[in-house]
Amino acid sequence: MTTQFSQFNFSATLQARLDANSFVTPTPVQDGAIPPALEGRDVLATAQTGTGKTLSFLIPIIEMLQKAQDRNAAQALILLPTRELAMQVEAAFKSIRTNPLQSVALVVGGMQERPQLDAIRRGARVIVATPGRLEDFITRKLVRLDQVRILVLDEVDRMLDMGFQPAIARIAAMLPEARQTLCYSATLEGAVKDVARKYLVNPVRVEIGSVLKPADNVELRTFEVDQNNKQELLEHLLGAEEGSFLVFVRTKHGADRVARRLTRSGWSATQIHGDRSQSQRNSALRSFKEGHHRVLVATDVAARGIDVANVAHVVNYDLPKVAEDFVHRVGRTGRASAKGVASTFAGPAERGELRKIERTLSIQMKRFRVRSMNEATA
Repeated sequence: MTTQFSQFNFSATLQARLDANSFVTPTPVQDGAIPPALEGRDVLATAQTGTGKTLSFLIPIIEMLQKAQDRNAAQALILLPTRELAMQVEAAFKSIRTNPLQSVALVVGGMQERPQLDAIRRGARVIVATPGRLEDFITRKLVRLDQVRILVLDEVDRMLDMGFQPAIARIAAMLPEARQTLCYSATLEGAVKDVARKYLVNPVRVEIGSVLKPADNVELRTFEVDQNNKQELLEHLLGAEEGSFLVFVRTKHGADRVARRLTRSGWSATQIHGDRSQSQRNSALRSFKEGHHRVLVATDVAARGIDVANVAHVVNYDLPKVAEDFVHRVGRTGRASAKGVASTFAGPAERGELRKIERTLSIQMKRFRVRSMNEATA
C-alpha cells in the first residue's frame, strides 16, 4: 500500500500546508528519510537530483521549529553548493512553513549583503546558505550559529567538487556538538564518506535506487555529428519536436555563441553561465520557466541548481566530462515520472568517451549517425 503524507502524523498546520501545495504521496527518499529525521536521528541519503530531497529535510525542520522554544536565532542551517539551489530551497520553505515567524535568511554570494544581514539580525530561524558567503559572515562576526539544532548538507558531493570542504569544516566547528545532521549526496565515494564519518552520528542510511543512473522514463539518444553541423542539428530537433529545450555546453563562450545563433535563426533562446550577473541568471531562468524563452543554454556549474518542472528535451551539445555530469544534466528532464528525451551530440573522435559513459552508467543509448539534416541513420 502506498504511503501518504497524512499517515505521518504531522501537526495539523503542517499537513494543511502540504495539502495546499498538493503534496499527497511522498517520494521514496521522503518516505525513507522523514520518519527517522522526525525522531531526531542523523540521516545519510544517496539519491539522484529530482527525487524530492528538499521536502525530506524541510518537513523535519518545520516540525522542529513548531515545537522549539521561541529563540530569536537560527535553529536550522542548510548548506548547498549554488545560489540557484539555495534560492529554490528558500522558496520551498516559504511555501510550506506554518507560521511567518518561521523566518528564513538566504545567505549567498553574488547578491546584495544588506537584505541577507537584515534577515539574520531580525532573528531568522532558518539560514539557507552557500558555504563561501556564510563563512565570510562568520569571519566578520555577523552571524551566530550556536543555537543551530539541525544541520543539512545538501548535494555534499558537489560542494566537495567545488572545493568547499575547508569552509564546511570551519562552519561545522561553530555549531553545537549536540545537533542533528542530515546529509544528501548523489554518490557516496571518497571524500563524501569522510564527511559522513566526521559529521554524522550513527546515521540512518537511505539509498534510493541507483545513485548514478538516468531515470528510466528518459529516452536516451546519441547523434554522431561533426562539430560544424551541431548547430544545424539542434535547430532541426527544435523544428521536429515540441516543448522546452535545455542545452548543455562546455564553456561560457560556447553558451553565448549557441544562444546568439539560435536567436538569429528566430528561436527564443537565452543563456545562463558563471560570467552572467546573478540578476541576469535569475531573469534567464525565470523567463525559461515561464515559457517566454523555449531554449535555455547552460554550462554545468550554472545549471546544477536549476529546477524547472517540465523540461521536454535535454541536449548535450558538448559531451560532459564525466558520467556524473551526464546524470545531472539528463536529470533535468523526465522529473516526477514525466516522460523526457535526452539527446547527446558526439563527434566521431568522441566514440570512446561516449562508450565510457555508457559503461559507467550501465546504459545503452539509441544511436543515430548524421551526415546531413535530411539523413540521420539509426
